[in-house]
Amino acid sequence: MAGVAGGNDFQWCFSQVKGAIDEDVAEDKTIKLWKISERDKRAEGYNLKDEDGRLRDPFRITSLRVPVLMPMDLMVEASPRRVFANAHTYHINSISVNSDHQTYLSADDLRINLWHLEITDRSFNIVDIKPANMEELTEVITAAECQPNQCNVFVYSSSKGTIRLCDMRAAALCDRHTKFFEEPEDPSSRSFFSEIISSISDVKFSHSGRYMMTRDYLSVKVWDLNMESRPVETYQVHEYLRSKLCSLYENDCIFDKFECCWNGSDSAIMTGSYNNFFRMFDRNTRKDITLEASRESSKPRGTLKPRKVSTGGKRKKDEISVDSLDFNKKILHTAWHPKENVIAVAATNNLYIFQDKIN
Repeated sequence: MAGVAGGNDFQWCFSQVKGAIDEDVAEDKTIKLWKISERDKRAEGYNLKDEDGRLRDPFRITSLRVPVLMPMDLMVEASPRRVFANAHTYHINSISVNSDHQTYLSADDLRINLWHLEITDRSFNIVDIKPANMEELTEVITAAECQPNQCNVFVYSSSKGTIRLCDMRAAALCDRHTKFFEEPEDPSSRSFFSEIISSISDVKFSHSGRYMMTRDYLSVKVWDLNMESRPVETYQVHEYLRSKLCSLYENDCIFDKFECCWNGSDSAIMTGSYNNFFRMFDRNTRKDITLEASRESSKPRGTLKPRKVSTGGKRKKDEISVDSLDFNKKILHTAWHPKENVIAVAATNNLYIFQDKIN
């Protein structure tokens, strides 16, 4: 999901719409532009209809009234404004609004399209990695993101753990990248799961545009756009799961796609984990914290307590054993307010919003 601010009272919001092909197969191929607005007043005193909305007999109206606005409980409304369809054959994995606020990118497994917000019936294909023979396919696109300050620059990540930076000024079809980011693999640590856990599930530019962040299965990495050979920072999200990769492969959890996000000043990052845990890392102090989003621990005005996972040996008080983690409870989607210390995390079918403690 992606959005563009459009004033104090509403914002434009994109969503992917699931269209079922049959009972067993469903693909996200359609994009909708929504207007989200707030209402705290309603009009009363109409001339041609009663307060309950029924039309009045015009012949019984003997005087004219001027409608007035009366206060009401705050109501949030979402209304679809545009539908962008028929441009993707495969599952759409990311949508990114451009800095010009006129265009946006949508990416599926094999293609990236460039859209104009005012044109719904056509788009421009700017990346196409589909081979002539599908048996020769070795990687897929996993995420795409526009540069926040340069509308001609974007990046996309792949299932092989690589990131390509492209400049749309170079060619209409960006089949040749401008920069290629890849961390060299340690041969001594290679295993059957290496390629799976190195697949990048999300990529995000910092607000300054100087750095970008990628999330793979076990870690978050921060890259300097001026250094392609290796990340400048690496944060382990749940390294204690490395010994559990075999069981995670069997229950398909190893293919989960976790998102990541920056805070407004780019000084901290956040991403999700299992057991409804989410992790926050301070880039300046290198401190990290694990918090839990649950109804039991998320009471109004309450304070979240740090959680710790015990990997073996004697378990301390308030620690949870790695064998007790619930892998059906996971936080895949996270968001951080661009200006305030307010975060949102999605846990299964619940949305939790937390803010910094107010003294």
